[in-house]
Amino acid sequence: MKFITKTIHAYLDYPVAFSLMALPSVLSLGQSHPAAKWLGVGTGIAAFVLTLLTDHKTGVIRVVPYSVHLAVDFLVGVIFVVAPFVLGFSGIDAWFYWANGGAVLAVVGLHQPEQCRATAAV
Repeated sequence: MKFITKTIHAYLDYPVAFSLMALPSVLSLGQSHPAAKWLGVGTGIAAFVLTLLTDHKTGVIRVVPYSVHLAVDFLVGVIFVVAPFVLGFSGIDAWFYWANGGAVLAVVGLHQPEQCRATAAV
């Protein structure tokens, strides 16, 4: 039941990056720990740059393999799930990272592997 294709993922990347940059201010994150605001903003900026550089449909300078992009997304998901415990986030600060971390891990987990192109030997 893996249905998130490389193209769908590519179209999700920019809105996610912008929301990570904007929502910490909109939601007034940082009340339990200042890092709760800046972790999201910094990750959003990094996600935007990664998307620009990824070899997929919406990449501009396609130098980062898509597999590396997926690995970075997985790492971000894990960090977002663990950060509230490690950094002592509470309330909306914690829930923001748990929800986003869960969403990122779900997208990576539901990623549909690309079909290998077999080259026929002549």
